[in-house]
Amino acid sequence: MNWSVRCSAAFVAASCLLLPAAEEVPLVYPETRTVDQVDDYHGTKVADPYRWLEQDVRESPEVAAWVEAQNRLTFAWLDRLPQRDAIRRRLTELWNFERFSPPMKAGDQYAFFRNDGLQNQSVLYIQDSLDAEPRVLIDPNTWSDDGTVALADVEFSRNGRYLAYGIQDGGSDWRTWKVLDIRTQQVLPDELQWVKFSDVVWAPDSSGFWYARYDAPDEGSRFQSLNLNQKVFFHRVGTPQAEDRLVYARPDHPEWGFGIDVSDDGRFLILTVWKGTDDRYRIVVIDRQNPDAAPIDLIDNFDHEYTFIGSEESRLFFQTTLNAPRRRVIVIDMDRPDPSAWKEIVPESSDPLISVDIVGRCLLAVSLHDASTQVRQYRLDGTPVRTVRLPGIGSASGFTGRIDDTETFYSFSSFATPPSTFRYDVTTGESRLLRQAQVDFDPNDYVTRQIFYESRDGTRIPMFIVHKQGVRQNGRNRVLLYGYGGFSIPLTPRFRVSRLAWMEMGGVFAMPSLRGGGEYGEAWHRAGTKLNKQNVFDDFIAAAEWLIENNWTTPSRLAIQGGSNGGLLVGACMTQRPDLFGACLPAVGVMDMLRFHRFTAGRFWVDDYGSADDPEEFRALLAYSPLHNLKPGIRYPSTLITTADTDDRVVPGHSFKFAAMLQKCHSGPNPVLIRIETRAGHGAGKPTEKIIQEVADQWAFLMACLEGD
Repeated sequence: MNWSVRCSAAFVAASCLLLPAAEEVPLVYPETRTVDQVDDYHGTKVADPYRWLEQDVRESPEVAAWVEAQNRLTFAWLDRLPQRDAIRRRLTELWNFERFSPPMKAGDQYAFFRNDGLQNQSVLYIQDSLDAEPRVLIDPNTWSDDGTVALADVEFSRNGRYLAYGIQDGGSDWRTWKVLDIRTQQVLPDELQWVKFSDVVWAPDSSGFWYARYDAPDEGSRFQSLNLNQKVFFHRVGTPQAEDRLVYARPDHPEWGFGIDVSDDGRFLILTVWKGTDDRYRIVVIDRQNPDAAPIDLIDNFDHEYTFIGSEESRLFFQTTLNAPRRRVIVIDMDRPDPSAWKEIVPESSDPLISVDIVGRCLLAVSLHDASTQVRQYRLDGTPVRTVRLPGIGSASGFTGRIDDTETFYSFSSFATPPSTFRYDVTTGESRLLRQAQVDFDPNDYVTRQIFYESRDGTRIPMFIVHKQGVRQNGRNRVLLYGYGGFSIPLTPRFRVSRLAWMEMGGVFAMPSLRGGGEYGEAWHRAGTKLNKQNVFDDFIAAAEWLIENNWTTPSRLAIQGGSNGGLLVGACMTQRPDLFGACLPAVGVMDMLRFHRFTAGRFWVDDYGSADDPEEFRALLAYSPLHNLKPGIRYPSTLITTADTDDRVVPGHSFKFAAMLQKCHSGPNPVLIRIETRAGHGAGKPTEKIIQEVADQWAFLMACLEGD
């Protein structure tokens, strides 16, 4: 009997023992005090009895005690699950494979990330050529005993001498940047603080780099306060941050932020001005050949996307939604920047563009066809060259480089295909396999299909369904339905060890392409935002109903999962249709839709969600806000909420308040628990060990709470 069969048998036995016991001895949830907080929104009074749980757990002993009590209950319940250790062992076995990033150029050398399998953080290597022996450049596993300090971002200077690298501590979005002299292997005294939502961009002469940062937050508010007044600076290597030169700021618009690029010849500094999550930007250009000239407002409104691609002399290439909701490529010549002189290079097509890079004096355009990657190559005048041949239907990423490079690199994976890295020759169109992950499973044992179903309003929605060979549509499968549906982010077929483990246990994995995402361009995105946000939940609920109607599962065997905006998705759907699901896994979710914009990055999300400050948008938000739609006396599905104490993207108060209200309202034996990770954030930089532990707890929870054969 193989591992998955043994475990499945054990899970069935354990579930049969655990669930009746839970009905006989109901969980006793920690007492959560309430406060008489009532807010008036445009004449509507809304109670917020758990407002005190918004406080930072590091600053409030009372919140810290509540977290400790909730974790004590949750882990005591999880510790009772006999299948949990077996799941964790198998996850550890599956996770133990070498993982590589696509190579990146470091001057005349190549750099890449590698994880030997179970390292908490991936290690940065460098090599003289693609066939040379690599050597360690930075190993972040030496920075902390628990692996919670991560190497978050890296940027090599053009001459390859220096590496600027960002350090992420405990999962926070804040970055501390340092500089390594690659030749001497010495870390220089340079240290840049209070950098968030910014890359660094090296000057062509490698003397220093541009970056954007915020002012230092008030003491005790670094993980909660709004991020305002970002400014662009230039840092010269070898000097203290206090001497950095201010390049651009807009104190008259404190909500604006800045992306930074420099033209290939170094003449133009291009600032992409943003004020939220929408891909709608202003563009400011600074001519570095004329230091006395004022910055040029090349695009002076936030009406459309203008994503800088690259340059050729005075010509700047942009990906844009101007007159093209699925995006096209245009070129603006700075010698004649008037819109009447703009030229279309790559027209809009039926497949939405996702990204474009200039490599080898060609455009490499990545698009999606029914949520799967397509890559096409064009000359800089827009003449088609070829379609890049990928290994199959799946997800490819990479294709970056400089205008004179003749090579670029990419990674490819799909649901049942582990990641592989390739070198692509821009001249010949040949892809050469560099490294292929070796995972302890047989891809031929798995089936992937894509179906289309109708949502509530008749919109046709695609959905991937993945499972082991031999799984039958008999209505008795445990199904995990995963979704996101927001911020124009597409969900594409990618390899995940966690999903593989779920399918090894006999589970079915389903992933629909919900409105609000980026699978079909800007119109698809807009159809799931603000006053249209309910469409996203309708799409997800319709996916669940389709799986039930087509005999894949039943409500008692169906689980839903999502993180961040996907956590909101799960929270909204479980409050709207508690009868439809057997278990729910909302992770780091946005649960209070009336106050999200008051914390850290929350104000950026008004683009997608709207704001309670607007009367019409308030009514729409209140109608689906997970926190505000929990009702006393309802039997909610078994629920395991997950969050982390250092999440300064979606502050954990969202999950804290939702958990407290859910425990108060819930009627019935189903466990409704919250698991709060320490020294972790929204997800980026989380150590491998913590990831495995969390997934093991989630899968064990599902196996115990979902009915099965």
